[in-house]
Amino acid sequence: MNARDIRQKYLDFFAARGHAVIPSTSLVPENDPTTLFVSSGMQPLVPYLLGEPHQSGARLVNAQRSFRAEDIEEVGDNRHTTFFEMLGNWSLGDYFKEEQLSWFFALLTDGLGIDPSRLFVTVFIGDGNVPKDTESIAVWEQLFREKGIEAKAVDIGSEQDGYDNGMKGGRIFAYDAKKNWWSRSGTPEKMPEGEPGGPDSEVFYDFGTEHNPSFGKECHVNCDCGRFMEIGNSVFMEYKKVGKGFERLAQRNVDFGGGLERIAAAVLGTPDVFLSDLFKPAIDRVSQISGKMYADEMAPMRVIVDHLRGASQMIADGVLPANSEQGYILRRLIRRAVRHGDTLGLRQGALAEIVPLVNLPFAGVYDHVTTRKDTIQREIKAEEERFRATLDRGLREFEKYATKGAITGDDAFVLFSTYGFPVELTAEMARERDMRVDLVAFQDRMRAHRTTSREGAAGKFKGGLQDHGERSTQYHTLTHMLGEALRRVLGPHVYQKGSNITGERLRFDYSHPEKLTDDEKRAVEDFVNAELDKHHPMGYTLMSVEEAKAYGAIGVFPDRYDERVKVYTLGSDETGIFSKEICGGPHVSNTDDIRKDGMFRIKKEEAVAAGIRRIKGALEA
Repeated sequence: MNARDIRQKYLDFFAARGHAVIPSTSLVPENDPTTLFVSSGMQPLVPYLLGEPHQSGARLVNAQRSFRAEDIEEVGDNRHTTFFEMLGNWSLGDYFKEEQLSWFFALLTDGLGIDPSRLFVTVFIGDGNVPKDTESIAVWEQLFREKGIEAKAVDIGSEQDGYDNGMKGGRIFAYDAKKNWWSRSGTPEKMPEGEPGGPDSEVFYDFGTEHNPSFGKECHVNCDCGRFMEIGNSVFMEYKKVGKGFERLAQRNVDFGGGLERIAAAVLGTPDVFLSDLFKPAIDRVSQISGKMYADEMAPMRVIVDHLRGASQMIADGVLPANSEQGYILRRLIRRAVRHGDTLGLRQGALAEIVPLVNLPFAGVYDHVTTRKDTIQREIKAEEERFRATLDRGLREFEKYATKGAITGDDAFVLFSTYGFPVELTAEMARERDMRVDLVAFQDRMRAHRTTSREGAAGKFKGGLQDHGERSTQYHTLTHMLGEALRRVLGPHVYQKGSNITGERLRFDYSHPEKLTDDEKRAVEDFVNAELDKHHPMGYTLMSVEEAKAYGAIGVFPDRYDERVKVYTLGSDETGIFSKEICGGPHVSNTDDIRKDGMFRIKKEEAVAAGIRRIKGALEA
C-alpha cells in the first residue's frame, strides 16, 4: 500500500460516514497575519470550530498540505519533515469521543491492516479544572478488548515521570496537560480568556526497536528514542477559558490530525518515514547523482529531499525567494539543501534535476505542483547561483579573519549567519592553515540564536484565529475592491497573489510587471472611493465552482475550493455590480460601513518578486 492509497482510503472511509471531503488550502494563509504558513489541517477551520456554520456541513475531512518552519533544524532524523500532509477529520458539534476513537482505530486496523498489538494510546490525566478523561479510557479498553487485547490503563503524569517509571505494562497512558491537552496557546494556564481547547487522545505505533537509555532510564510512548511514533491525535475541543477556569463551549468539537508520512511509515513497519514512496524516488535519485548510498549518508539526503519538497510546494503556491517572511523561509530551505548537497559532492544544478522525483507522488493529487515543474526548477537553480555568489563573499571574509591567526566563535557565527558559510567549511579551511576555530563558543552563539528564533517563532509561526474585528473586516472587503479597481485600471492580467490584513492596514500582492505611476495610483484610489460612495450592499451565494465561474466570479486559488463555494457580490441591480469573488473571510454588509471611517489611500507600492507587486493601504479620515 503506497501513500496515495492511504490518503484515499482515509478520505473514502470518512466520506462513507457522512463527511464532506474539502480540499487543501494554499500553504500561504489568506488574511491571517499571525502565521507565515498553514501548519495544520485545523488552522483554516478555526472560525467553524468556534461556531460559525461551514457551508459543507458539520462533518468534514481532508488532506491539508502543511509546513512547519520551526522544524527546519530537526530535519535529518528518521521522522521530522518541514512539509507534510495532515490527514484531518472534524465534527463541528456532531459526534464525539466514542465515534471518533472507534472510527480511527477501525481505519488503522481494518482499513490499513496495522497490527493492533503495535498500537498504544494516551489520554489526559486531568487537573484542578478539567477531570480525567475516563470516557476515552473506557472506549479504548473496549476497542482493544474486541481485538483480543487486554489494555491496562496506567497513570504516567509528566514526560519525566515516564522516563523515571516506564510503562508498567500498560497500553493506555494518562499524561499531564503538557502532553495531552490542546489549545493554540499550549497548556491550560497559558490560555487567554475566551480561548478554546480540550483534552486529546494520541495514538502511537510501536516499531519494537531497542530503547536507547541516553534519552532516559525507561522507555515510554513519548520517549524520543525512536521506538514509538505518534501517528494520530484526536482533540476533543469542548472548553473555553474563563478566568482561571473553564466553561463548556456551545458545541463539542472533534479535531483530528494525523501525518500521512508517519501513518505510511507505520503501514510499512519502518521507523524511517523517508523509506515510503513519498520520498524514496527522490532519495534514489540523490543516491544516483552523488554515487553514495542512502545507508551511509542518511542525514544529508533526508535534508535535501525534505527541503526540495517544501520549496516546491511554496513556489507552486506563488512564494519566491526573498529576505523576509515566506520568501525568507524558502530561501533558507534551498540554501540548506545546497549546503548538504555539497557534502555529498553534488554538482551545481543537480538539485533542480531532483525536483521532478520529489514531486512525482503528487501527480494527480496536487497537479498545480507538478504542472509548475519548470518554474520550480528555474527558481531553485537561480537561488543556488545566488547562494554560491554569497559563499564567494564569505570566502573573502574568511581571509580577513584568517590574518588574525585564529577564528573565534563570533567570527564563525558571523560567517555562518551573515554569509551562509557552513561552520564545517570554516573548520576545514582553518585546519589547512594550522589554525583553530573556537567551536565551543560558536555552538554557544548558535544555541542562543536558536532560542531567540524559537521564541519569535512561537508567536509568528503558530496558527491563530483570523481577526474578525471591525477594521479588519473593513480591510478584507477593501481587498476585493482594490483587486477589481486594479483590473479596471491596469487590465485583466491582474490577479491577487496574496494578502495580509491587520487592524492597522491591508497588504495586497498582485500580478503586474511594472511599478504603478502616480496617475495609476490615483486612478485606483478614485475607483475604490467612488464605489464606497455608492452604498453597495455585499452578500454571498453558495454555488458550485462551475456555477461560480459561469457567474464571472474571481478566484484567488482556483484549485483549493470545495464543491460548493461562497461567492461574494459587491453591489446590486440598483447600485450596479462592482465585484464578484470566491472567498471565505469576513465582510461588511454595505460599503457605508467602510466609508463612515474615511477614504482608501495607497500608502506604499513596491515590488515583491518578478512580476509581483505589493500595495499597502489604509483608511484615512
